[in-house]
Amino acid sequence: MAKHNELGKKGEELAVDFLLKNAYDIVERNYRFDKAEVDIIAKKGNILAIIEVKTRSTIDFGNPQDFVKPKQIQRLVKAVDEYVIVNGLEVEVRFDIIAIVKQGKAFQIEHLENAFYHF
Repeated sequence: MAKHNELGKKGEELAVDFLLKNAYDIVERNYRFDKAEVDIIAKKGNILAIIEVKTRSTIDFGNPQDFVKPKQIQRLVKAVDEYVIVNGLEVEVRFDIIAIVKQGKAFQIEHLENAFYHF
């Protein structure tokens, strides 16, 4: 597996651990619809949190959240619309980003709630 793929997988594991420690229930991981992949679908109360995980080994080229592009957001929204309809869910949907940066052997984790409204 390529190094960047290993880092991404590690980032998703860290994000799941972070969410569980913060009272979220993990509903789905790597949900695919059409051309989109939703990294994590989690629930806390009546909120369905759609989590895009971005992990980077450095911020030399920008913060991890800067790499979520408008086209990707469109695909995620379409996928989540389908997910909510197919599963007959009556929940509030929120799109979050968990940005992770490797710092030596440690990782800095930042949870950005309602992140897509910041673009």
